[in-house]
Amino acid sequence: MSVSLRHLDAPLFPAWLERSRAEYVKDLVTAGQSSETAHRHANDSMARFFPSGVPSPGHVVFDVVDDAGEAVGYLWIGPDTSDDAGAWWVWDIVIDTDKRGRGLGRAAMLLGEEYARSQGAHTLGLNVFGFSTGARGLYESLGYETTSVKMLKRLG
Repeated sequence: MSVSLRHLDAPLFPAWLERSRAEYVKDLVTAGQSSETAHRHANDSMARFFPSGVPSPGHVVFDVVDDAGEAVGYLWIGPDTSDDAGAWWVWDIVIDTDKRGRGLGRAAMLLGEEYARSQGAHTLGLNVFGFSTGARGLYESLGYETTSVKMLKRLG
């Protein structure tokens, strides 16, 4: 199955921001943060990168669109937070749960890499939560290398 990337239409940004924020909060809580801390962190992140509800310069949100023209997820990509203009980041990628396992995420990542290259990127980084073993396997199969590991032990 093939995919394409389509710029998210401006009127859809409010709903996308809420979806992305909710996904991020869920992942942060799963990773061990309290609900309060996760909400604060997600709100701060969205305010930083989407002031006034629109992407910061260089950042772009794409719908991931299947060959039937249906949006099956999204990809948010843009410069990382360093001073290196060629260092880019996959800030968020989600494929709808019922559409996973069909190669859509792989295809979207490859298209994201092409887009980043076209914008002058020489590296593309991302974070992956430790519990997301499927995503980690995908990224490793695409040539992404582990550059740091954060670990946690629950003491309850």
